[in-house]
Amino acid sequence: MLVSESLGLLSHSPITAVPRHSAFRILAMALYIHPTIASLKPYSPGKPLSELERELGIGEAIKLASNENPWGPSPKALQVLEQAARSLHRYPDGGAYALRQALATKWKMPHDQILVGNGSDEIISLLIKTFLTPGDEAVMADLTFVMYRLSVLGGHGVPIEVPLKNWTHDLPAMVDAITDRTRLFFICNPNNPTGTMLSAKEIEAVLTKIPEHVVVVFDEAYYEYVRDAEYQDSLRYVRDGRPVVVLRTFSKIYGLAGLRVGYGITTSEIAGYVNRVRPPFNVNSLAQEAAQAALLDEEHVTKSRAMNEAEMTFLEEGLSKMGFKTIPTQANFIYCDVGMDGEAMYDALLREGVIVRHIRGPMIRVTIGQPTENRRFLDALEHVLPTLSKSA
Repeated sequence: MLVSESLGLLSHSPITAVPRHSAFRILAMALYIHPTIASLKPYSPGKPLSELERELGIGEAIKLASNENPWGPSPKALQVLEQAARSLHRYPDGGAYALRQALATKWKMPHDQILVGNGSDEIISLLIKTFLTPGDEAVMADLTFVMYRLSVLGGHGVPIEVPLKNWTHDLPAMVDAITDRTRLFFICNPNNPTGTMLSAKEIEAVLTKIPEHVVVVFDEAYYEYVRDAEYQDSLRYVRDGRPVVVLRTFSKIYGLAGLRVGYGITTSEIAGYVNRVRPPFNVNSLAQEAAQAALLDEEHVTKSRAMNEAEMTFLEEGLSKMGFKTIPTQANFIYCDVGMDGEAMYDALLREGVIVRHIRGPMIRVTIGQPTENRRFLDALEHVLPTLSKSA
């Protein structure tokens, strides 16, 4: 069967009629795939609860792998969804005017400097599409949010990955990695997966050394969880007119991960260019309505932050008692050195009905959950530890 037939195309000519080019890899008989895309491994969002329960026959599994708010969304956000659902036959507001106005009011920024996306990772992709041509570079840490690297490669750019120092961005080394082909400079703060934070002083010390042709992207997905008073006010760089984009999200503390809505704050010039490549209706109507309501519910944010802090202390103490080293975190997860094969630990916990995230060597990342979930995780860890220690 011709590839065109397998795709349901009404054509008598095989796709092999397309001129071949040495830059592309031939796959599936006649498909021409860019070699960078062909070599990429898709992002893994973590095993869903339903899949784990189905595969292993486990009931009441818990997921502490995706850094979601275990306390759920704001009640105010839930209240608006029923009314919003009645207009699902209509397209959403393509410019998300009301949501951008609400964000502009909260952050005291002009609404034309607000970008919205289907999660903040869509805005990352839009920035790459806007600023990178094939061969252009983006500087980032070598252990950070994996979508920077995947998106840059997907845009035929070159990710320049600089090793962390003491589990934190090595900003001086990252600045040294900038070349005349560098277009984007990613700073994840607090960093995912380590949870570590860069202070305002650390950032200010290097920001003036970054050339004006480089756009600095501050990814602050965990902004609302930060407790350290030395944390940066990155919006002041936007107000100063610097080429900076500040990314935040409703998927974490606001508890709207299932609706997918993130936002960026930047200069009007950068926002104008990004909006030229932004797809129409990229944020659905339910997400827009729920995000506006959640933004006004400060009580829910305050409670979520307080409960996260209390349970973080509980988990850190429990892990410490078992002899595990945790990295100090300013987010809603803990990065932990289990002192053995982290993948084996991940596997063993799966069989106990507990999903965490294995990220490199002996390291696992654990989302801070509700009290019952955190106790379940520690109990499961204690249960599998003797067997794993013997086989290590």
